[in-house]
Amino acid sequence: MGSREESLGLVAALVRASFLISAVYAESARDHGLTPQQGQLLCVLMGRSYRMNDLGATLRLARSSLTELVDRTSQRGLVRREADPSDGRAVLVTLTDQGAEVAAGFYAETCDRVAGVPGGLGAGEREALADLLGRVVTDNTVGTVFPDRDDDVRPPA
Repeated sequence: MGSREESLGLVAALVRASFLISAVYAESARDHGLTPQQGQLLCVLMGRSYRMNDLGATLRLARSSLTELVDRTSQRGLVRREADPSDGRAVLVTLTDQGAEVAAGFYAETCDRVAGVPGGLGAGEREALADLLGRVVTDNTVGTVFPDRDDDVRPPA
């Protein structure tokens, strides 16, 4: 590990931060008996059901990879497919009651773990980091694959 004075370039800092967050996320998923992809799927579905096409675009997954992910997660009883009432040809993926419970626990613990990563920063630095990263995400049109704690993430009744 480098000293505190060591400065990384932008690319190295972003790539290393990505690896760090991915590792923290994967550990949290593992502790909840999920793969990181299953954790991501559950978090996306916390806010609402998705059509398969929209879900694939949000998760940036090819159709075959998404189908396999939904199949595996469905076999565990965490999600289900249902007909889209607005389009009988379309399929919605939604959380089951068990899936909503697992998602809520995974989400809360993952938020706590990831929030601890920049623990050495002061409140103002954390806010500035959130603002800058938020702009990067918005500028690059990243879907809501992990909602903010302030977002309404309860599944619809």
